[in-house]
Order: sequence, then C-alpha cells, then structure tokens
Amino acid sequence: MDPANPAENGRVGAVYLSRAEIGQRVAELGQEIARDYDGLDPILIAPLKSSVVFLADLTRRLPIPHTLDIVEIAPYSGDQDGGVRLLKDIDAPLAGRHVLIVEDVVDTGLTLHFLCKTLTLRGPASLAAITLLDRPYRRLVDELPLRYVGFTVPDELFAGYGLGLEERWRALADLHVVSSVALPRGATEAA
Repeated sequence: MDPANPAENGRVGAVYLSRAEIGQRVAELGQEIARDYDGLDPILIAPLKSSVVFLADLTRRLPIPHTLDIVEIAPYSGDQDGGVRLLKDIDAPLAGRHVLIVEDVVDTGLTLHFLCKTLTLRGPASLAAITLLDRPYRRLVDELPLRYVGFTVPDELFAGYGLGLEERWRALADLHVVSSVALPRGATEAA
C-alpha cells in the first residue's frame, strides 16, 4: 500500500478540499481576523486534537500580535446528549482579553456552546469563534458566536488536515471524505 495514496486503504476516499484550497482560505481568514482584531492582541484557544493543524496554519497567517492556548475536552462516557467535560484547561487568564475559539468542525454546536459558557465565566472583553468546517443544518444550539467560517460542508465524515478517524490520517495534508463502506458503527471524526 502506498502511504502517499491513502485512498488505497479503502477507508479514506477522494480529496474534498486540497491543501491549496485550505491554505488559500486560511490566509483569507487570517486577513479578516487581523482587520477585526487589529490592536487588540487576541488570544486564540483551540480544543485538542483536531483543531491543532488549523490553529498552527492560522497563527502563521495572522499578521497581528496574538497568543495561543489549548483546551482538551471529552464527551461524558455514554452520554448521548452531547455533554462534555474539561480534561485540560487553558493556562492564560482571560479577564479583559479578546478570545477567539478556533474549532475544526462545528455541527451540533454543543461543544462550542460548552466552551463559550466555560470561557465567558472568566470575564473576557469579547468572545467569538472561527471554524474551518461548518455544518449549520446539524445545529442543536442557537446563538453561537461563530464569526468566521472556512467552508460549509455536507454531512460527511472527513479525514486529514488534523481530522482523524480512529486516531488515524490526521497528518494528511488534504481533507478527504471517509468512505462510508468501511465505517465502524457510530463513527465520528476524532476530536
């Protein structure tokens, strides 16, 4: 099997977004954020693991002073209602800071809603979110502060560009559709 061609394994399908398309959109998002946050020294906060690649590319395309931090969250064991718990908190104080949550995918909005509620209690000057991929038709939570969207995508599973399936294929530079033929029951993109 050729590791350069992940489609050969039957699980990872065609390229949905190429690294060039993603790179161009991330650069555009960086310019939009720079315009909106110029002089504000925002802090970008990303949940592990899927958002890390997007965060790394975005921070390199953001030509204004800013800082980074990471949170780690996980679903409550056996919780079907989207409940999440905090495994690793941020290190930086947020009082008076302009906070931008950097997400990989926003669909139901439950995870983003949890992060917003948690971080709002810390007194930020402002709180907004950016996502690489958006599935607005899957929303279960209204009133999310989703200010920047990379791409609106169909109801498919994706692998690559930080998104994994069973902790695999995160390192693929392109975003691939995951083949539904070989999906385990209840599979989702790994956070």
